[in-house]
Amino acid sequence: MEEEFAELFTDEVKQALVDALKDMKNPVDIYVFIDSNDPHCHYCEVTKRFLQFMSDAAPRDSEGKSLAVVHIIDRADPNSAEIFKEFRVERVPTVAFMKGYLRWTGAPLGEEIRALVETVVRLSLGESGLSAETINAIKNKLNGYVKIETVVTPSCPYCPYAALMAHMVAYEACKVGKCNIESDVVEAYENQDIAEKYQVMSVPTVAINESVEFIGVPYEENFINSLLEKQKL
Repeated sequence: MEEEFAELFTDEVKQALVDALKDMKNPVDIYVFIDSNDPHCHYCEVTKRFLQFMSDAAPRDSEGKSLAVVHIIDRADPNSAEIFKEFRVERVPTVAFMKGYLRWTGAPLGEEIRALVETVVRLSLGESGLSAETINAIKNKLNGYVKIETVVTPSCPYCPYAALMAHMVAYEACKVGKCNIESDVVEAYENQDIAEKYQVMSVPTVAINESVEFIGVPYEENFINSLLEKQKL
């Protein structure tokens, strides 16, 4: 593993992370779900290491603690079952925020690092970056349950935009106390059964409540309209 993923842990990547995370203001809890006993989880260890590497690059609080607070939840630990259940995590590795309403199922590496970093920064600042119209729609009209699955690959340069938009919609729903939107960014190669279920031929593919609605990055207005239409009241 050391050689295979060595390019993730260079001084250049560390400096890029320092620059990208420098605007963080408040701590963000990042939960990394792994299974150290599972020989088939090829990305568990690198996901854990990369999130710790990212935490090291994040700004510090007045006590010298990283603002990117990484919690490693290992299925091999018998005490972890409750938090796996609370976050509704079934697959490893999973990287989750806000009780699992924002998550990556599969390693958020490659191009997805950009979406991961931007998600952390926006959560830290308390700003989703969505338009006022979208935020109002989430607050006033999006009252039913919606599960968004954004299927991505590490080499896709457009996927981070779709992933980030979905995550920020879920974040805004939680901000107004609803937490009725679940945003799951699914790595296609690690979760081939999900990719096959949605007959993914190109990425990003966005499914809303188990129905493919977009192939490619949707416009924000179209995306929110689709969520309103598909919500389960």
